[in-house]
Amino acid sequence: MLDPNLLRQQPADLAVQLRETRGYDLDADALAALETERKQIQVRTQELQNLRNTRSKAIGQAKAKGEDVAPLLAEVAGFGDELKASEARLDVIKSELDAIALGLPNLPHESVPAGKDESDNVEQHRWGTPRAFDFEVRDHVELGARNGWLDGDTAAKLSGARFTVLRGQLARLHRALAQFMLDLHTNEHGYEETSVPLLVNADSMQGTGQLPKFEDDLFATAVGESKRYLIPTSEVPLTNIVRDEILDDAAMPLRLTAHSMCFRAEAGAYGRDTRGMIRQHQFEKVELVTIARPDESYAEHERMTRCAEVVLEKLGLPYRRMLLCSGDMGFAATKTFDLEVWLPSQDTYREISSVSNCEAFQARRMQARWRNPATGKPELVHTLNGSGVAVGRALIAVMENNQNPDGSITIPEALRPYMGGLDKIA
Repeated sequence: MLDPNLLRQQPADLAVQLRETRGYDLDADALAALETERKQIQVRTQELQNLRNTRSKAIGQAKAKGEDVAPLLAEVAGFGDELKASEARLDVIKSELDAIALGLPNLPHESVPAGKDESDNVEQHRWGTPRAFDFEVRDHVELGARNGWLDGDTAAKLSGARFTVLRGQLARLHRALAQFMLDLHTNEHGYEETSVPLLVNADSMQGTGQLPKFEDDLFATAVGESKRYLIPTSEVPLTNIVRDEILDDAAMPLRLTAHSMCFRAEAGAYGRDTRGMIRQHQFEKVELVTIARPDESYAEHERMTRCAEVVLEKLGLPYRRMLLCSGDMGFAATKTFDLEVWLPSQDTYREISSVSNCEAFQARRMQARWRNPATGKPELVHTLNGSGVAVGRALIAVMENNQNPDGSITIPEALRPYMGGLDKIA
């Protein structure tokens, strides 16, 4: 959520910023009209409330003296209906203003390039050289099916499209990747391993920006009157740990990691990457979340991105870092780096990690704060999140970049301790 002062005091300027950087159309005139009405009704409501309190006190004093209170009661009854109507209208206006505020995306950091889509993203650097193959490259689906490891047909029978069953050594390799990432981030990068719920309430989804805007992309469950959502990423529960909290300065920065299932309905994405494991309804990620002091969040953003890069380097996977343009960033982000891994079958780089600084956007929705020792007062924290990295896409990249002519897959050295010492699966 953006600073409310921007909406109240600079709606026209905010509308220009959102249109130019995010392609978002904010009706500044309607917002200003609502805000003007809110102020007028709030002032009148307070006047009526004060008048009611004054008259109630006068009625009590008149009764104590044995005086006739009928005129005072009639006066109170006369403005009572207006007070009720004013309070009801004020609630409606506040709800409308809240709905507008919750629907506004974050504003880009000044270092973010302007642009409309991924074609305007800016490459920062590359690592590794894509392998030159002297045989016909197979994609991960063919490699998996050839060995009986990847079974989309059975998954479709069990659950429908965009699910996958993994078997045998490929299932083990998938597990090994997650274990390797967790060990790396906890032992070398200083993150605290955390196990989080896969089902969360609406407040948690709203806190990180999934609700109300992206409800169609979420899976939800209902038992009786209780509705909960399957997490699209463990960013949601990890970040909401600090919702409605005031953290001590000594706890900052708070660095958390979790390996979890993730669930996305992918509404509107049909026809894109439907083959194999690129875009699934259910997948796994090792997530990184940091709760940071505001003046340290951009240094933390670089650090967090580097933590994800180390995963790919230790796996020997060529990648590039991209700075996303203003039109390609996520709803809550103010600055985002994407890491894109090389996929030989597609002869291109594909996203495997997205690392974002949200500044105070999520914290304001969650009322997540820390006590600044310089002032002694609570202030909003900055929140950051990123994949460290997506397990399924890492599996795809390992399979394709390390395939052999006979269909076997060479295991990266970093994963061999997790594979019982195997150097190859076939």
